[in-house]
Amino acid sequence: MSTVNNGHKDLHKPAITSPVSRHLVVRDIDNSVAFYRDVLGFDKAPETSKSSVPSLAEVVYGPARIQFYTEEGLVVDSSGPLPPRGSAMVFFEVEDVQGMHAAIAARGGNPSRPEKVNWIKIELFEVRDPDGHALWFGKSYHEFYAHLHTEAGAGQLRKIMPSMPLNDVPAGIAWYRDVLGFSINYAQHDLGVMDRDSVRLLLVLRTPQHTGIASCYTYIRDADALYAELLTKGAAIPAPPVSQPWGLREFHVTDPEGNILTFGQTFE
Repeated sequence: MSTVNNGHKDLHKPAITSPVSRHLVVRDIDNSVAFYRDVLGFDKAPETSKSSVPSLAEVVYGPARIQFYTEEGLVVDSSGPLPPRGSAMVFFEVEDVQGMHAAIAARGGNPSRPEKVNWIKIELFEVRDPDGHALWFGKSYHEFYAHLHTEAGAGQLRKIMPSMPLNDVPAGIAWYRDVLGFSINYAQHDLGVMDRDSVRLLLVLRTPQHTGIASCYTYIRDADALYAELLTKGAAIPAPPVSQPWGLREFHVTDPEGNILTFGQTFE
């Protein structure tokens, strides 16, 4: 842990522990640089990184890098147009949540109260930058519960195979093949075994034992690429991928009978 001088007093500077690289659209470059430097503790990079879309300014904090752009002109990165000004969400994993919260508050920031989100085992707080972009600072506290869980890869359970109930299984088989890109491992009038990469789904006939709708979550490599692929094939996707504060970039797909499939990519 180092110290930083903000013009008032030396403050501890808790480390950001995981790489982050984001492009943000802002209204005033100088104002944004000043906020990230003087309130959040970033350093202004002496020159911006070379890329196909050079940024107007860049700030860094350990392994974290933020590049700033203005709304003038077409601004794109490898995944397409950047999120509009004020709509981005960025998660920074830190070594000391309370320490980071105290440092930002002491520099004149307005961080939310740190909260422990039990179901994802992350303690985090939020800060809004001058343009309204949401910045989350957090750390997993899962290690406190490690004694309750089996070590990853050990034990009996190996793989999960969700069942998605359908009134029309043959139509569902065709949809999962043509829209979601699954191959047919096995098919009959009341059952479809569908494979894509290392994932297998069962499409089963909706009966009194298989009523309502189902949902499943699949970890993927590239949320934006899969989103673009499925969108061109006519998938019902209510919203584009969103980077969540728990470190997953997610989007949802609904099949023709209402079953919900969520796809999530861990991000830097």
